[in-house]
Amino acid sequence: MERGLFSSKLGVILASAGSAVGLGNIWRFPTEVGNNGGAAFILIYLVCILLIGSPIMLSEFAIGRHTHANTATAYQMLAPGKWWRVQGGMGVLVAFIIYCYYIVIAGWTLFYAFASLAGMLDDPATDFSLFFDQFVTNPWLSILFTLLFMAIVHYIITRGVQKGIERYSKVMMPLLLIIIIILVACSFSLPGSKEGLNYLLNPDFSKVGSETVLSAIGQAFFSLSLAMGCLCTYASYFGDDTNLPRTTISVCVIDTIVALLAGFIIFPAVFSVPGLEPEAGPGLVFKSLPYVFNQAFHGMPWLGFVFSFLFYILLFLAALTSAMSLHEPVTAYLHETRHIDRKRAALIVSLTCTILGIVCCLSNGVLSDVRIFGLTIIDAFDALPAKILMPVGGIIISLFSGWYLDRKLLENEITNNGKLKFRFFCIYVFLLRWIIPVAIGLVFINQLITL
Repeated sequence: MERGLFSSKLGVILASAGSAVGLGNIWRFPTEVGNNGGAAFILIYLVCILLIGSPIMLSEFAIGRHTHANTATAYQMLAPGKWWRVQGGMGVLVAFIIYCYYIVIAGWTLFYAFASLAGMLDDPATDFSLFFDQFVTNPWLSILFTLLFMAIVHYIITRGVQKGIERYSKVMMPLLLIIIIILVACSFSLPGSKEGLNYLLNPDFSKVGSETVLSAIGQAFFSLSLAMGCLCTYASYFGDDTNLPRTTISVCVIDTIVALLAGFIIFPAVFSVPGLEPEAGPGLVFKSLPYVFNQAFHGMPWLGFVFSFLFYILLFLAALTSAMSLHEPVTAYLHETRHIDRKRAALIVSLTCTILGIVCCLSNGVLSDVRIFGLTIIDAFDALPAKILMPVGGIIISLFSGWYLDRKLLENEITNNGKLKFRFFCIYVFLLRWIIPVAIGLVFINQLITL
């Protein structure tokens, strides 16, 4: 079976960066920064990206590119008959579960972009907390925007690797970065920008403890889309001349820059309106920021409108690039392993995830009393991969790459059979064998305790 490949180095980087850049960069990262000591958390986070995130990403790239197969098949090829292959299937499962509820939240971003354009967020007298609650508990409205978002992703995926994922990543990622730069410039012009930047950049080491380190590891893991099958699947479409270390660095840098710039947007904006708290996570984005857009731009309501619309378009684009990467591992698995036509495989994934996504939608309203281990349905869909499957997957990937894979095979893949220099290979293997499993293991234990 012939497989598509990315046609350019730029396509490789932008598609891979799109997989990593998502909603977690826009609201989760600023929240973690605010709760864990500002710049102190950022420094710890950067160390985690360097020592944990990038080695696992490089391993996923090496596994995917070496096998040129979907995630499940890749591990079966490298470890036939061995228990290691469970990671391949688990990666597909993680992508599937996350995608089912991710499209619901992504639908919220699409609705808010529409609401902003339609002027529904322009009245400062509106109770935006009530506005949000009424939207997510309205089954028809929330399902409608979930379906609209799913339809967009489905269309792109059915176009294939080059005409779909790569082509649209080349458009959406530069557009996303342009919007971020515009929003940062607008945010810096607000009256609370100085206080907001101080909040973001001044390290508060009194808030730093073991929980801070664990939060930084978790954020790095979540932000880079590790152990979701996305990176391994995308890497299977890399050409044999792709520079894997350089691609890894590029993706990590772009992902981190987007997260930092999101902080430069949100904190100055929030500090421009008294009484708003910057640690509110999703509630900050959907319940608090509309107040900012109405009140921060004194005498210039049109600028508030532009800021609002661009911000929610930014959220939508970030959600879309990540959603594409979550859909693809499952589609590729059905297409290549079950020998189903690609368009039919994509349709099966879309329809199945739509049904489960609708259930997640309803868990905010008519099904809110249905609980799974004390969690709502949508929260349970979030908790299973985030707190159990992803940490376990990260440990397996690091041990598999560090201990099981033939060292020469791994080195040849990373150096393109000796054509590239990778002076840090020994350090890379040491991190995979000893540091990363312990670090992720601590996160995993901490997650289990808080379940």
